Amino acid sequence: MKLIFATHNDHKLNEVRSILGEKNSISGLKEVGCFESINETGNTLKENSLLKAKLVHEKFNTNCFSEDTGLEVEAIGNKPGVLSARFAGDDRNSEKNIEKLLSLLENKKNRNARFRTVVTLVYENKFYFVEGKVNGVILNKKRGINGFGYDPVFCPTGFDKSFGEISAIHKNMISHRSIAFIKLKKLIQKF
Repeated sequence: MKLIFATHNDHKLNEVRSILGEKNSISGLKEVGCFESINETGNTLKENSLLKAKLVHEKFNTNCFSEDTGLEVEAIGNKPGVLSARFAGDDRNSEKNIEKLLSLLENKKNRNARFRTVVTLVYENKFYFVEGKVNGVILNKKRGINGFGYDPVFCPTGFDKSFGEISAIHKNMISHRSIAFIKLKKLIQKF
C-alpha cells in the first residue's frame, strides 16, 4: 500500500518504514515536495495527529497517516505531553527540552513517566485511530546516544537501559511508536 506519512522527521520516517516493512511504500513530506511546516495547534495528541492527517489528505487527496507523540511525566502534571517537542521553546531543541525536564524533576522522588503515540490513518476518506504507550521512569541524567528527543533520559519499565542506550532495532520492538505502528500495520493489512 502507498501512503504518505505526515512528517518531516527522518528519524521517525526510518523507524516507521522498518516497522511497516517493504510491502508498504511510505513517503515522507519532503519526498512528495511538501516543505511547509504543519502547525500543531491541538490540545491533545489525538487532535494534533488528526489535524496533520487532514491537512495532508486535503492537499494530496491520497491515503496518508500521521502521528503525534508526547512524554507524560506524573510529577509535573503529565507534562510536557502535547508540547513535548516545544517544551523549552519553539525551536524544538532536544537538549534544552531534556535540561528543562531534568531541572523540573531535580527534587522529585516520583519519576514515573510514559511515552504515548496516537496515529491517525486516512484510508479511502475514512479516519482510523490507533495508540501505543510505554511506561517507564525519567533518569537523573542522560545515558546513551541512540534515538532522539527524550530517549537518553527515559528508561522503560522492565529495562535497565534508556532508549538512548539500546539499538534502534531493539527500540522498534518495544517503543510506544512501534506499538502504535504495529497496530497500524495490522489495520492496513485488513484493507
